[in-house]
Amino acid sequence: MNKNIILLGLAMGLHSAYAQETISPAPAQRKPVYLTHATIHVGNGQVIENGTIAFSQGKITAVGNNIAAAGDATVIDLKGQHVYPGIIAPETSVGLVEFESVRATIDLREVGEINPSVRSIIAYNADSKVINTLRSNGILLAQITPQGGIVSGASSVVQLDAWNWEDAAYKTDNALHFFMPRLIPVGSGSGPATNDRTKAALEQIEKVRTFFREANAWLKEGKHSATNLKFESMRRLFNKEQKLFIHCDLVKEMLLAIDFAKEFNIEVAIVGGTDAWLIADILQKNNIPVVLTQPHSLPLMQDDDVDQPYKTAALLQKAGVLYCLSNEGFWQQRNLGFEAGTAATYGLSKEQALSAVTLNAAKILGIDNIAGSLEPGKDANIAVSNGDMLDMKSSVITQAFIQGREINLDNKQKQLNEKYEQKYGLK
Repeated sequence: MNKNIILLGLAMGLHSAYAQETISPAPAQRKPVYLTHATIHVGNGQVIENGTIAFSQGKITAVGNNIAAAGDATVIDLKGQHVYPGIIAPETSVGLVEFESVRATIDLREVGEINPSVRSIIAYNADSKVINTLRSNGILLAQITPQGGIVSGASSVVQLDAWNWEDAAYKTDNALHFFMPRLIPVGSGSGPATNDRTKAALEQIEKVRTFFREANAWLKEGKHSATNLKFESMRRLFNKEQKLFIHCDLVKEMLLAIDFAKEFNIEVAIVGGTDAWLIADILQKNNIPVVLTQPHSLPLMQDDDVDQPYKTAALLQKAGVLYCLSNEGFWQQRNLGFEAGTAATYGLSKEQALSAVTLNAAKILGIDNIAGSLEPGKDANIAVSNGDMLDMKSSVITQAFIQGREINLDNKQKQLNEKYEQKYGLK
């Protein structure tokens, strides 16, 4: 039997075995909704005690105190619960990977080194069972990012309650991704082998720079006898309709990222940014935002403080650098809010930590005009918690809304918990 057929059959069998819950996307909002008597965390640093938030037709219409409900509105008394903007997860492969051990369910890489024409959005699986586990922790939007090669293609932002990728699309092709080869192989020591790897990395970076120059020149020409899909896909980047997300961690790599921004007059964001705290002033001066990945991790260099990844966000905040937090992977995104909570114990205020996974992320992803905070005119992407959403011990998300639609917060893990509570008489 064909190997691919065997793998596909195995994947389908696993999918059937594990995919217990059937959750349909919520219908469009029909009536105005008022959430009252709540502590509202706006996302921009403001907190409204005993407040009300109103939304209609998917948009927030009012936030504040003493807001009277319309006659036909649905009024929900939250009795002191906390209301937050939905968390935004940048740099994730959710919907592109279902089982890491089954190749047939992995769709995040394309062959080749330079693939700017690849679009992750068309591979997004809106039926992924992982999505429901993220929503239960308040993650309502995500940036679906391709991998593989050096220039991996374009990511898109999706909302996590959809029938298919067309419905899920929130902002398509918002960023092009350049995975910069590491200039200093960490932990490899020194010597000829290390020098060879660094030389090879520099050659690959120069290869990308040459491609950018050729694409820019091709786009500036008038007519062409044939279409070059790779060059044509760079048009949105050079028109500043798209950002270049450069994945790098070391100081030398980030300085090269700044050079890319200057040479090609494009908007650049750094993804990873482990050592961003060392050049925070340079990043701020050049208006380079940072997506800090894996904040729950060990430091990159042996002589760094062991808690440096926890402190980096506060150092960037102090320097005035625009940053957000990210947790690479797919199922791992469920912990993103709690990682923001860790940053709040290492120098950030709770509201600054909230912004790091809501409004700041929206700004970097280019969706802050419609998402990221609870302000009139923006989409009603709202999470309600009976505790602190950034605290693993107290956070329990009781309700959530995406574009005003109240979504189902059930998932496979909740169903299994309930099943065995019943079996052993715990419920």
